[in-house]
Amino acid sequence: MRRRRQPLKNPEQELHAFRMRSLLAVLVVVCLTGLLGGRLFYLQVVQHEVYSTRSEKNRVRVEPLPPTRGLIYDRHGVLLAENRPTYNLTLVRERVADLDATLTLLVDLLEIPEEEIEAFRVRSRQRQRPFQPALLMSDLDEDQIARLAVNRHRLPGVEVEAQLLRYYPDAETMVHALGYVGRINAEELAGLDAGNYAGTHFIGKTGVERFYEDELHGQAGLRKVETNARGRVLRELGHTDPVPGKDLTLTLDSELQRLAVELLDGRRGSIVAIAPESGEILALASVPGFDSNQFVTGIDVASYRGLQEDLDLPLYNRAIRGHYPPGSTIKPFLALAGLAEGKITPNSTIRDPGYFQLPNDSRRYRNWLRWGHGRVDLERAIAVSNNTYFYTLAHDLGIDRIHENMSAFGFGQRVAHDVQGESDALMPSRDWKRGRFNQPWYPGETLSVGIGQGYWQLTPLQLATATAVLANRGEWVKPRLAQRIGQEEVPVELPDTPPDIMLENEGWWDRIFSGMEKVISGHEGTARRIGKDLEYRMAGKSGTAQVFSLGKDQKYNADEIQERLRDHALFTAFAPVEAPQIAVAVIVENAGGGSTHAAHLAKAMTDAWLLEDEAPDTEEVREVLEREDGRVTGN
Repeated sequence: MRRRRQPLKNPEQELHAFRMRSLLAVLVVVCLTGLLGGRLFYLQVVQHEVYSTRSEKNRVRVEPLPPTRGLIYDRHGVLLAENRPTYNLTLVRERVADLDATLTLLVDLLEIPEEEIEAFRVRSRQRQRPFQPALLMSDLDEDQIARLAVNRHRLPGVEVEAQLLRYYPDAETMVHALGYVGRINAEELAGLDAGNYAGTHFIGKTGVERFYEDELHGQAGLRKVETNARGRVLRELGHTDPVPGKDLTLTLDSELQRLAVELLDGRRGSIVAIAPESGEILALASVPGFDSNQFVTGIDVASYRGLQEDLDLPLYNRAIRGHYPPGSTIKPFLALAGLAEGKITPNSTIRDPGYFQLPNDSRRYRNWLRWGHGRVDLERAIAVSNNTYFYTLAHDLGIDRIHENMSAFGFGQRVAHDVQGESDALMPSRDWKRGRFNQPWYPGETLSVGIGQGYWQLTPLQLATATAVLANRGEWVKPRLAQRIGQEEVPVELPDTPPDIMLENEGWWDRIFSGMEKVISGHEGTARRIGKDLEYRMAGKSGTAQVFSLGKDQKYNADEIQERLRDHALFTAFAPVEAPQIAVAVIVENAGGGSTHAAHLAKAMTDAWLLEDEAPDTEEVREVLEREDGRVTGN
């Protein structure tokens, strides 16, 4: 067998191949080195500032310094809302390896009730920026703090922080006027200035606290600190002090507010008092109330459900949101409308047989005194609260003129400058009914409005404001709750103040006032019982608002009606007549006639304001009311 011949090696070809391979390897190395050098240049030169800043942030941390919330005082410097030291539980999510396990451990350590666990977990996710602590719990007690301290090694990212917490010394009395603060929720968080609210866990929820949130909150500060690799602070590098919120001085008189609550004595209702000349709200009471301090730290589910299901509606601010028929309290205002529109004169009289009938209508609209008051003029009609006189006047005026004139006093609109959550209530009109029910306005409905019944609804604040405008002889001064913000006085002349009410004859005011004085001091006055031994001149008007309508020829009997279906008692007054210093509106739900129950409360309020050395005895007032409950002498 013949062997195959091996090809001879070509040295030149092998050398060429070696050189090409070496060159290719050098090119690859050069390219890779170039890429590495370029990357190093990009990172160290081009991106120097970026990575230097990132490195610095790993070493240097900026922490927010929340401002101290401004305090709230009454007109005499009595503290109504303060800040007290407390301990809060916070969590930084980025420093927690297993969030679910950490939250589960906290639930066990703090013994959080089952119904509150989900809310606890939700709060762990609420924050404004990375590495910002989320507030889990407020106002920890000593036992809770001790348990957290013992288990600190098991809770990385969880801290107990000392902080000032809002506290209301007289919570139940002031809650509906002041409002309260609470934890910032997710919806509020989205609309807040992240920088200014960094480190702040609470915000005004209702009332004054919410309306003046910007002033009370202040401006957040910050501090720059150096930390180690574990995030522990080594030293402070600098800081900017926060600007505390401004203190707020209210027009409220805490003693008068407390008296209003005591006079209502747990009965559902409201008392509002205003200084007519300045528009200062002296008292804004709604009963029943509740402890607003529960909402600051986070009310538990069971307690909140109890408040919601309470038939007396303690969460409901009756003073600014309660809707009530005004009853006969609006008769002086309607009389002014009749004078201004030329439908009556101060000496106009009617004969009252005990009822009024529309032309070509057999239905009788009855006076509260079924046999009538005989011959009645304007002043006597107010004093005895004669329905027939005002049925006649309302029919002559018509709903359009009534709506226009009553709106001028603030009915059917928000009247105050800084009362958060105030309701418009309802001043009915022809257009309103068409839009609401797609029905025309009927003459009989005008008669109901003429005695403060039917569709007409007002709030106690509206009634007090209208009374103050009446006491001022038509001059409008917008009601307000703030007297001073920091050192700056809140002006008496506020924007959007309605125009003054001008009458052709200034003497007409005196005739209206005279009729209202006779309500209290006249021998026929519906509230003549409170006029005994009166030490000043007081003008007032009682009112009785029906909760449900009576059938034709049906007679009202309080003893046969469920308590919550009985008439509401209303009374409005101002004093002294010659130079009014206080205007008061009182509404007591289901208390019967306004000439008895509500009138005594109004007198006690004016006594307390005008006779400083002779403050009313609430026990005596209660005894009088117990004797007179159920006795009705007029509307």
